Amino acid sequence: MATLLLRLRGPMQSWGTSSRWDERDTQPMPTKSGVLGLVCSAIGRDRAEPVDDLARLRMGVLVLRPGTLQRDYQTVNGALSLAGDPIGKPPRSEVTSRTVVSQRYYLADADFVVGLETADGETPELLTLIYAGLQSPKWFIALGRKGYTPSCPVWVPGGVLEMPLREALVSFVAVAPTDKGGLKSNPGSTFSHQIQAPVAVLQLATESASGEHTLLDQPIAPYAQRHFGPRRFHLEDIRVPA
Repeated sequence: MATLLLRLRGPMQSWGTSSRWDERDTQPMPTKSGVLGLVCSAIGRDRAEPVDDLARLRMGVLVLRPGTLQRDYQTVNGALSLAGDPIGKPPRSEVTSRTVVSQRYYLADADFVVGLETADGETPELLTLIYAGLQSPKWFIALGRKGYTPSCPVWVPGGVLEMPLREALVSFVAVAPTDKGGLKSNPGSTFSHQIQAPVAVLQLATESASGEHTLLDQPIAPYAQRHFGPRRFHLEDIRVPA
């Protein structure tokens, strides 16, 4: 069992699951469909190619800084409005131009660590391929929406970690004991020196078949078909020394 970590930090990022037209939503943390789309750009996989191997990876998110929900007001001039029968092709005289208002939500100054874990019994070659792609991406990498550029390298030093998903994400920070004693202090964490967020509690979301939350962000077909299924995940808080 192996896990690959990604650092998703930037001034703007957006992870929508339900919007298609004028209003574009965002979830409060990266979605699996969005993260795997970023991975496809890194390794140069076309939208029409299968993503079954990527979809089998189990994903988790550690929220270092949730960011602030913002709304970007945009207008599109010259959009075509068709009069008459929408099925048939209208005469040119019946095609008019109009201005479309587009409300686009995004997270400002958010910071996440994402983990991708191989399924039981699978070798880490796919994670090694992704790690190489993140260091030298084939295509442009964006944080959920074109133009939302990462403010630091997406790849995390250390490469593929030989540890389970949750353990790998927790190892990114020095974790303080909880009241129940479930988490132990980890001052020797490989990644603890990278954390700058002055927070006492971080949220951790881990993909799980028995999870209490559901998102429609599980790719079940090539991205060109825009077909996604439900994915369940578990949310918990971990305490970090302030």
